[in-house]
Amino acid sequence: MNLRDVRIWSIVSAPFEENTYVAALPGRSDCLVVDPGLEPEKILDLLESEALTPAAFLITHGHSDHIAGNEALKERYPDCPIVVSEEDAAKLVNPALNLSAAFGAHLVSPPADKLIAEGDEYEAAGFKLSVREIPGHSSGHVVFIAEGVEPTLVFGGDVLFAGSIGRTDFPDGSFEQLADGIWKKLFTLDDETIVLPGHGPATTVGREKRDNPFVGQAAGFKE
Repeated sequence: MNLRDVRIWSIVSAPFEENTYVAALPGRSDCLVVDPGLEPEKILDLLESEALTPAAFLITHGHSDHIAGNEALKERYPDCPIVVSEEDAAKLVNPALNLSAAFGAHLVSPPADKLIAEGDEYEAAGFKLSVREIPGHSSGHVVFIAEGVEPTLVFGGDVLFAGSIGRTDFPDGSFEQLADGIWKKLFTLDDETIVLPGHGPATTVGREKRDNPFVGQAAGFKE
């Protein structure tokens, strides 16, 4: 399937300009919701206006700006599973771990319904998704790679940005882990692969592999 046929919406929520993605295949009324952010009413409005029903809430990692909408969405769609890595599941229900306590917010999400890990295949809303673990920004960070879509599509969270990478100065962060994971699990994909990041505009594997000032060849990294 050509990526141009996939319907994708990006919903940006303040104050961290976090991207929530809603994705649906042609002719289907079910969809994926990736990383529900701090303004869930925007997500709910879009789902209603497009007559879409979520089949999965996919969580790339458990930081508060990527899970803040879980409670409102789960209340509206109680049968829709929250899908997160085994490693980051605890962050959903622990304000210290999800970093909201540092901002005085003490945010919690409903607990995980489905735990995933490296190498898993997960199917929802007609999408077949491969799970790859890339720690470094968060110890349990995963990316979701949509199989059978050309060019390949990655829901990347806070791993790789257009011209940047996810922060690695959090308690469970590691630049070395992040850089290694990007090279082994993202930069091995086709250059045309589209990466939808948790913040900022979309980018491609080829562009970041060549030009990224932190982990690209421009920074001295090589295969």
